[in-house]
Amino acid sequence: MSLCLPRESGTVGLIRRVAAGALGTMGVTPACIDDVVLALSEACSNVVDHAAVEDQYEVRLEVRGRRCAIAVEDAGGGFDAAALADVPADTSSVRGRGVAIMRAVMDQVDFESAPQRGTIVRLVKTLDLSSPGPLGAIGRSWLTAPDGQPPTRR
Repeated sequence: MSLCLPRESGTVGLIRRVAAGALGTMGVTPACIDDVVLALSEACSNVVDHAAVEDQYEVRLEVRGRRCAIAVEDAGGGFDAAALADVPADTSSVRGRGVAIMRAVMDQVDFESAPQRGTIVRLVKTLDLSSPGPLGAIGRSWLTAPDGQPPTRR
C-alpha cells in the first residue's frame, strides 16, 4: 500500500493507525505491530520535523510472506545520511534518538539522501505471526520455502 501525505503532524498518527490495522488484519502479533509502527512513526516524525513546509511525503508498506518493507520518502533538501552511522543507541542527545529507536526495533534500517532530491528511509522487519489471520491461514508453505527460508522472488 502507498499513501501520499501532507507534511503535517496529524499524519503521523494516521499512518500508525493504517499500518497497525493492516498488519493486525494479516495476523501479525501485537508486539511485532508495536515495533513496526514505532519505527514508522519515528521515520514520519523526522519528515514532519525536517522536510520543507510545502513538501508532501510518501509512505509505502509492502508485505511479502513474512517480510515487511517500508519506505518513507520526502522531497526535502536531504542530509548527510552517512553521519547517522555513528549515532549511538544510548545517546543522551535529543538528536538521533529516533534513528537509534528504528535500529533497535527493526531488522534493517537504511537511509538514502541527496540534496534537492530528498530522503528515503527504508525499514525492514520479519513479521511474527499469530495463528489466526490471512498470512497464518495461507500456510507455512507460502510463507517459507522448503528449506525454511523466506521465498525468493523469481
